[in-house]
Amino acid sequence: MPDRGLDLAAIRTEYTLAALDEASVGGDPLSFFHKWFTEANDAQLSEINAMTLATVDEAHKPHARIVLLKGVDTGFVFYTNYNSAKGHDIAANPNAAIVFFWKELERQVRIEGVITKVSEEESDEYFQSRPAGSRLGAWASPQSRVISRLALDENYKIYQSKFKETAITRPEHWGGYRLIADRIEFWQGRSSRMHDRIAFTQSASGWIKQRLAP
Repeated sequence: MPDRGLDLAAIRTEYTLAALDEASVGGDPLSFFHKWFTEANDAQLSEINAMTLATVDEAHKPHARIVLLKGVDTGFVFYTNYNSAKGHDIAANPNAAIVFFWKELERQVRIEGVITKVSEEESDEYFQSRPAGSRLGAWASPQSRVISRLALDENYKIYQSKFKETAITRPEHWGGYRLIADRIEFWQGRSSRMHDRIAFTQSASGWIKQRLAP
């Protein structure tokens, strides 16, 4: 075992900061997500918009990675290369899950749903808000493909030269996705592992709210 003598079984944390009940969550999970997200921001946590995105490929194998949330409206919006591994997963199976974990607040949010592309106008607007270096990177990186560092740096120089005298436009292979949730769970750590879990499930008549055992 590569734990170098570390007793992994002995690592544990007691969660004692807060509680969560059905009344405080209300009836709209998106509104409550905004509340928790604002509280994470007010607490000055680092990278509060970092979320684990889990997708499934054509062979039904799951894949997970960290991406950044860039918008919340009717769904949860993020941007990436459509030709990346995650892009191919989403094209094959649009069902996906995302997880936020704010350890300083002893909270996590689990979200499941279906992913669709955002409009080209939305992708264009967000792309132009990015720093120039990030926009060049979207052109230079054939995301998820095998490449050497030398070739990657050379690609960047090529596009840096190409766009030197012109605006850096959005490549067609890059844009946004929106996950429309059909399930959202709010998790608040509690002592003795008696955590609070309030889950919302979308039904034909609206959101159904239930407490789950930890």
